[in-house]
Amino acid sequence: MKQEKIDRINELYHKSQAVGLTEEEKEEQAALRKEYIESIRQNMRGTLNSIRIKEKDGSITDLGQKYGNVGSRRH
Repeated sequence: MKQEKIDRINELYHKSQAVGLTEEEKEEQAALRKEYIESIRQNMRGTLNSIRIKEKDGSITDLGQKYGNVGSRRH
């Protein structure tokens, strides 16, 4: 997510605390928050899918291949 969108989320939050938001701003805030959360989920999924564990026998288990890549099935 681009920094401009994060800045806008923060701007809308501060405005909501100070004076409140219009219906259009509330909708924009909800859409931006949803996009932000999806971005976080994708980043976390990518991080988790890249984990590799070295087993006691020396073999490497790629957890992304074994359990991950859930995101690719969702689309």
